[in-house]
Amino acid sequence: MSDPNGDPIYRRVIVKLSGEALNGDKPFGIDQATVERIAADLAATAGLGVELGVVVGGGNIFRGVEVSERGVPRPVGDTMGMLATVMNCLVLEAAIERQGCEARTLSALSMTSVCETYNRKRAMKNLAKGRVVLLAAGTGNPFFTTDTTAVLRAAELECQAVLKATNVDGVYTADPKKDPSAVRYERLTHQEAIEKDLRVMDGAAFALARENRTPIIVFSIADRNAIETVLRGQGRTTVVG
Repeated sequence: MSDPNGDPIYRRVIVKLSGEALNGDKPFGIDQATVERIAADLAATAGLGVELGVVVGGGNIFRGVEVSERGVPRPVGDTMGMLATVMNCLVLEAAIERQGCEARTLSALSMTSVCETYNRKRAMKNLAKGRVVLLAAGTGNPFFTTDTTAVLRAAELECQAVLKATNVDGVYTADPKKDPSAVRYERLTHQEAIEKDLRVMDGAAFALARENRTPIIVFSIADRNAIETVLRGQGRTTVVG
């Protein structure tokens, strides 16, 4: 998966960022230096002519599943988690625009005084104009993760791949931070990822990607210019697809 000229190997992708990617070394919340670094990476990638949709989780602010375990109904907890993703998208939008690149937040939950509401045509028009499109509030429904949202939006917006940014440089046989003998996979099929119960994405996301033949590229977001490097076909990754 490399281009000898370093040109982008895909022209339209979804980047999936966890909420925790935005808290840097902090236990929770938003680390502005980390946000600025990721925003610079997204802006530089858009500058290559790549059309970028970005799905962001909300776990750095709020986890609906955890509050549901303490007695709050799951639909309510999940909705609160969706609102956390909107906050993350808004802070990223502002940081991307500081880089001189246009960005738009589109929310699956209608909140017109804050940002535009998601629909496919609006998202496609923004992508065609070279804007980074930040896809907030998940699918707008409880019980669906932002991983599944990323694959769903990739299918809707005719993206060529999903770039799954994590805190490790690919998919391993075990957690490499806990097991030094863990081995990184270079390539996997969607079915293998499901059968091996590899938790880098949930099973529904892998199944939807398999159905739509959408490759998922897993990489570490910790390095500077990580997204741009992956789209040039360089760096350490695992390709699922």
